[in-house]
Amino acid sequence: MRKKLTFLFLLLLSSVVFLPLLIMMSSSFMGTSEIIKHYGAVLIGTGGSVQFSLIPEFPTLKAYLELLFDSPGFYVMFWNSCRQVFGILFGECLVSIPAAWAFGRFEFPGRKALFTLYMVLMIMPFQVTMVSNYLVLDKLAMMDTHWAIIMPGIFSTFPVFIMTKFFRSIPRSFIEAAKIDGAGEISIFLKIGLPLGLPGILSAMILGFLEYWNAMEQPLAFLKTKTLWPMSLYLPNITTEQLSVAFTASIVMMAPALMLFLWGQSYLEQGIEASGLKE
Repeated sequence: MRKKLTFLFLLLLSSVVFLPLLIMMSSSFMGTSEIIKHYGAVLIGTGGSVQFSLIPEFPTLKAYLELLFDSPGFYVMFWNSCRQVFGILFGECLVSIPAAWAFGRFEFPGRKALFTLYMVLMIMPFQVTMVSNYLVLDKLAMMDTHWAIIMPGIFSTFPVFIMTKFFRSIPRSFIEAAKIDGAGEISIFLKIGLPLGLPGILSAMILGFLEYWNAMEQPLAFLKTKTLWPMSLYLPNITTEQLSVAFTASIVMMAPALMLFLWGQSYLEQGIEASGLKE
């Protein structure tokens, strides 16, 4: 009986989480007039009450066709997102992995203080560092370019925090055995550190993708030219006459993040577990 009650309670909680997703998916197959009929009281203030519907009365693919075949601006923003997000992730690999290896495997003066500084910077919200980032980017003539989004992301401290935990968990006996066999530091890093630390690297990259794929504040603050905007800023520019396209764009935008999350769920769990370990 207790297990059944627990199951029902968890099912109720999960339904609260998945209900908005189901509504968004079903609405993407509705026409604009049907969406207004059901949700106009909330979306455009038509008055009355909301009428939830998970099954479209007149299913249509018009919104998908309009978005995918008649919305060139959507593709421009899609490729902007790809360029910015993958540029950040590539840069994070070049910067964060060696930094995390150094924090995880070497003892040097000021290591704990520097790592503490990393953690302090990690918990600072974007609003705190926005002005300083703006001044630096303006000085480097990177404002209103893709680099205005990529450069601050490359030097994010969060990937270093996650990866350091994994590199530190590598048994020291592996390192000592490799040194006895004559392996140098670079060889140890490439042949032992990277393979054994791969779950941490993938965890940090997945979390980074999810964060920057949905970023809105950074593009709004650093990009003035709309042709440089990422896909996350496409939805706020859709008019009320294209409500069905808005739901469809939400589904299309969510799909890559959802597939990546499902693929890397085990790595994310390992990353969350490692981030909770004490020094």
